[in-house]
Order: sequence, then structure tokens, then C-alpha cells
Amino acid sequence: MPDDETQTQTQAQIQTLDRGAASRGATVRTPAARSAAPLLPGAAEAPAPWLLRLIAVGLVLAALNLRPAITSLGALLEEVREGLHMSGSVAGVLTSVPPLCFALFGVMAPRLARRFGAGSVVCAGMAAIAVGLVIRPYIGSTAGFLAASALALMGIAVSNILMPVIVKRWFPDRVGTMTGLYSMALALGTALAAAVTVPLTGAMGGNWQSGLAIWAGLAALAVLPWIILVRDRTPAPGQVGPGQAAPGQAGPGQAAATGKGTDSGRTASGTVAAAARPADAPGLRITRSRTAWGLACFFGLQATAAYITMGWMPQIFRDAGVPAGTAGVLLAVTMAMGVPLAFVIPRVAGRLKQQGPIVVVLGLCGLIGYGGLYLAPAAGAWAWALLLGIANCAFPLALTMIGMRSRTGAGVVRLSAFAQSTGYLLSIPGPLLVGVLYQHSGGWGLPIALMAGLMIPQMVAGVLAGRDRTIEDEC
Repeated sequence: MPDDETQTQTQAQIQTLDRGAASRGATVRTPAARSAAPLLPGAAEAPAPWLLRLIAVGLVLAALNLRPAITSLGALLEEVREGLHMSGSVAGVLTSVPPLCFALFGVMAPRLARRFGAGSVVCAGMAAIAVGLVIRPYIGSTAGFLAASALALMGIAVSNILMPVIVKRWFPDRVGTMTGLYSMALALGTALAAAVTVPLTGAMGGNWQSGLAIWAGLAALAVLPWIILVRDRTPAPGQVGPGQAAPGQAGPGQAAATGKGTDSGRTASGTVAAAARPADAPGLRITRSRTAWGLACFFGLQATAAYITMGWMPQIFRDAGVPAGTAGVLLAVTMAMGVPLAFVIPRVAGRLKQQGPIVVVLGLCGLIGYGGLYLAPAAGAWAWALLLGIANCAFPLALTMIGMRSRTGAGVVRLSAFAQSTGYLLSIPGPLLVGVLYQHSGGWGLPIALMAGLMIPQMVAGVLAGRDRTIEDEC
């Protein structure tokens, strides 16, 4: 990667060429347009179609691996507790590890991407998931199980943060579509692990260690498409070099985050306008933005609900008399609702100026689902699973709003890191508190009441985050 002086000289040459083109009345491409679809070393001006297809495959495979480490454990939590002699409170700690790791390691993602490239970091993340999943069942102690889980979750955390960044970088004119694609793959992987972990364990002689370790194979497969991007050192959207315009910069009238606009094809006047704004994104004080805080709280509360659901819902059904295999399938149904809705919701949200109505609908589905779990967990199990599955689609909505609440690629990077890291930090106490309440109350009444109560502030925060404004307007 060139040093700062070389970058500045190159930028000056580009601007000179652009001014010459503008004087002839030609349409020029801004530095943002050039960096919106960066290339591997030695590539042509535009990314090759095969490369974009490979990146799309890599996004799908990476997304498939972002939840099986969690939902496969939820399906076998009772067996793991017995095998490692865990109490309910310790199991609560175990279900709180995912948001804790996401909060701690997610902050590192932008810095790692700047140094090594986003593709390299995702590749390493998939490798960490594979190693963590293959060793954690066989360590033989609770501490070792937690440590190996943390390794896998570290890989998930950095990949979580960088998914929107990679989409914005390689598919600047299809952000909504690609966000829906990888959100759908994420939901599919979540549901698949919940549905088949128990049957696979039974097919392998009832050994829960094998049932958990088998998911390392899917993570190893996801490493392969990203290997080609390990050599890629072109700047990500958040990497604004001296004299460079912010990558992915969209004009005030453009909906860059929803795939409705692109920087390519701007005129010379557009170049001047873009050049007037590049310092905005690096200078953002994101903690001054109410929208950023609203989005962080919304992300954290939906993550709380999601990890409580993934970690504890099968146990709720099993304690109500539902067989273990059926409880796993019910969790799979809940997660599978995200497959179609994760593709539909981002597209619908991208067409609305305000996303508050979607937030309210999802929240009401959650309230009804939790009410059903409280009153008749076994009798209406399938209905409650469906409703909670709809409520859990707040996650793809949150990812979409991250892209929509900033005008620049640099802003998206910072908002993604802030909202996800802060949100996951806020979500840590939820699963732990559920485990403590479950152990000390001897039932699920208080934990379910807690889950339902958290839906109210989630709706409030989501409406705040869904207003038609950007963080640049507030910082």
C-alpha cells in the first residue's frame, strides 16, 4: 500500500485529470467512485464479474457461520450443563459470552481492517470460528469451554462488524439487496444449526461433543473464498487517506445506503461538492448523535432478545414438556422466519423515509409471543415460535438502518462499530439475568416477564433511530 506522500501525489494527479475532463464537458468519476469498488492488485479499472460473484459467495458462507456456534449450543444446553456440571447461573454466564465477545472484539474490527484489509480479517475470523468450534467440546472443563467459545465468537464479532463495510465497498449500488442476501444467509445458518444439531447428535451416538464440533466444518469451508482477498490492501470505506474524498460519499439527495445511488458518473460540479465534505466523516463525534445512541440502544435490546431466545427458548419448551428434538425444531422455526423476512425487510425499509412503523410491528409480535410463552408454552408452541421469529427480524432492520443513517462510507464504518459494539455491551446482562432468575425462582414466569418488558424500550429506541436523518446532521 503506498505511503501518505505517494497517496497525496497520486490524488493530485487524479484531480488534475478530472479538471481537464470537466473543462471538456465530460463526466468525471470522483475518488469516491474509484474507491467504491476497489480492486485486487493488478486488476482492471472495474472489478471483474467473477470477483464480485466470489465475494458474494464469500458473504453468504461467512453469514451462514455467524450464529451456529450459538444456536447449536442452545439446542444442547441441557446436555452441556450435565456434562460440565454447570449450574443455571453459570449457564447464564455462558449465554452472555456472545454479546460480551461481540462488544469487546467488535471494537477492534475497523482498526484490523485498516491494517490488514477487510477481506483478510474476515478470512482470519472464519478460521478462528473453525478452530474454536472444533476444540471447545473436548477441553473437558467449563473454563476451557468458555475460552474456546470466546475464540470462535471473536471471529464472529469482527465479521459481524465488517459485513456492512464489505457490502458498501464492493456493492455500493446494491447495498439493500446484498444486505438482505447476507441477512437471509445468517438467518438460514441460525435455523439450520438449531434444527439439525439434536438429530445429528443422535445419529452420532448421542455424543454432544460431536454434535457441537461438526459445525467447525462449515466454518472451514467459509475460509476458502476469502483467501483470494488476503492480498487486498486497498482502503476500506472508513480509511480516508490524505487528500482523499470519503469513499462511498453520497450527495444529500442520494440514498446510498439503500442501493438507490452511486458515486460513479458524477459531473465536475459533483466532484467539487464531494471534495468539500471529505473531512466530515473522520471528524465525526459520533457520541453526540442522538440517532447513533438510539441505534445502539435498539441494536442492544434486539440482541438481548435474540440471545435469550437462542440460548434459552429450547429449555423453556423442554421444561413445558416438549421433547428435545421438537424444542430444537421450534427454535429453528423462530430463526427460519428471518430467511424470507431478512430479504424483504431491508428492501421495504430502504423505501421508507422513517422505519419506526416497522419497529413497532416487530415489537408487537414480540409482546404477543412472550405473552403466549407465559400463558401456554406447550399448547401454542408453534404460534409463539413464529411470532418471536418475526420479532427477531429487528436484526436485519438494524443493519439496514446503520447503512441509511450515514451519508458516507466512513460514517457507515464508524456507526457500524459504535452501534454494534455499544449495543452488544448493553445486551450482556440480559441472558445472564434470565439464568439467575430461572435458577432462583424455579420457573420461567419472571424471565419471560423480563423479556416482554424489554420490548417496550426496544420499540422506543427503534423509532428514534428510524427517523429520517443522518449522523452527519447531528455531529
